Amino acid sequence: MGKVKGAFPKKELAQLIISGCHQFGIETVVISPGSRNAPLTIGFVNHPSIKTLSVVDERCAAFFALGIAQQAQKPVAILCTSGSALLNYYPAIAEAFYSNIPLIVLSTDRPKHLIDIGDGQTIRQENVFENHVLFSANLVESDRFKTKNAQLFGEALQLAISQKGPVHVNIPFDEPLYEVTDELQKFHFPHISMSSLDNNHIDYEYFAKIWNAASKKMILVGVNYPDEKLHHLMDLYADDESVLILTETTSNLHHEKAINSIDQLIFSLNDDEFESLRPEILITFGGMIVSKKIKSFLRKYTPNHHWNIDEKKATNTFFCLSEFIQINPTDFFAHFNTLVSNTTSDYQSKWLKIRDEKRVKHAQFLSTLNHSDFKVFEQVLASIPENSQLQISNSAIIRYAQLFTISSTLNVYCNRGTSGIDGSTSTAIGAAFASEKQTIFITGDLSFFYDSNALWNKNIPKNFRIILINNSGGGIFKIIPGPKSTNVLDYFETPHCLTAEHLAKMFDFEYLKAFSTETVQESLISFYNSSEKPKILEIFTPSNENSDILNQYFKFIQ
Repeated sequence: MGKVKGAFPKKELAQLIISGCHQFGIETVVISPGSRNAPLTIGFVNHPSIKTLSVVDERCAAFFALGIAQQAQKPVAILCTSGSALLNYYPAIAEAFYSNIPLIVLSTDRPKHLIDIGDGQTIRQENVFENHVLFSANLVESDRFKTKNAQLFGEALQLAISQKGPVHVNIPFDEPLYEVTDELQKFHFPHISMSSLDNNHIDYEYFAKIWNAASKKMILVGVNYPDEKLHHLMDLYADDESVLILTETTSNLHHEKAINSIDQLIFSLNDDEFESLRPEILITFGGMIVSKKIKSFLRKYTPNHHWNIDEKKATNTFFCLSEFIQINPTDFFAHFNTLVSNTTSDYQSKWLKIRDEKRVKHAQFLSTLNHSDFKVFEQVLASIPENSQLQISNSAIIRYAQLFTISSTLNVYCNRGTSGIDGSTSTAIGAAFASEKQTIFITGDLSFFYDSNALWNKNIPKNFRIILINNSGGGIFKIIPGPKSTNVLDYFETPHCLTAEHLAKMFDFEYLKAFSTETVQESLISFYNSSEKPKILEIFTPSNENSDILNQYFKFIQ
């Protein structure tokens, strides 16, 4: 749809929102259809500096916007009509809140006098997300509130940008909704003084003294955006015999002297070995940790010092936090590196030797392995073109990925803020839309079918690729302890006979399927090649064998 000159909403409150978004650098707005949001839809679509994208399903729209913001590392706005439409945004808002992703949630509403009187499409929208947003602004359509509206909206936008998280702005409109005018007003948004971090309070000398005196130090990295400068800063610690670096798949940090498959290393350790691994000092940075094993280990075998480095908030994952260092990790290490010295120790060499032994056994096990989830992961991860973007869904899929060494040329992402399966596909599509790199999305069947409306999106790039591992149910419930011992496994696992073939046809995806090691290999040969349509490769694996194979694997690599 082309932009029409002079087609702006007549409503002053709508003009304030549009002008504010433009002034604060909001470049993209994802809109879900409706009538109550018509004034904003008209204005955003016709604004020359704002890109608008239409996604019908609000839950998918919010995760799609989250994927765009994830890649651009800039705020993206989402806009919906009144009523239950707004509530469908909540899963993505929670993910954005815990993953530090700026989302501007614009909900249109009925005026207050129409709430709770039986009028259609009305719910209590004000402050509905207050537990999972940085700020809630409830505006009023009245000349008397013009200054207050500008102040609230400006504060919301500044918080989303500076603190990197979601904000909610509720905007009531009375009818008429579709009147337009030629002019778009400019509004003044008062600058809200945001508290800046005073990094002068960090006592680097104190930390360096403790660090340099220790012979067993561990750095554990969670979800982390690719950062070349941080990558180079970590080289110093990789060359220190007293430091062990543990990285997760989503850390986007790679080093030949790092432990990159944590569960592979520690799954079968005994008490004496755990005690030997226990660090004197633990430094953590990045987002959520996937590995349950490392969490259990560090909660039981606590370090003397745990320093968490983060710009926003402390994360006491292991219940032993001693210092919260509020700063960007790159800035911290740039200074800290000038004060630390290498320490003689066998800590790193001992555990890297064990790591290498596990890696040999890992390769041996896979060399004779039959078709299964595990074998498929080996094939798929080896096939992904260099310099691609890899998006991974949650549950068993991210856990399988953690057992492999993934190419350092790939950027890896996963919704680990809340770790839900609900919007993985939509997020991957948003990320693919916003990235110049080819995006490959690996997903499980429940996650894929749960978010199948994600494919109802005209903005999907032709080079987007979905690899769907279909084991006919929630395979993780056969892996984790507990569910298999009950008589209600079907309610945990959700067995089904669904395939993606007809969905692919309906949403105009090219569809391939595989069901053996040979057919997987054949399908992957040309799967990433350029095409006129995005593609889905559905790989069927034996549901009843996958969990047994994983158990055999961990016994084998002991």
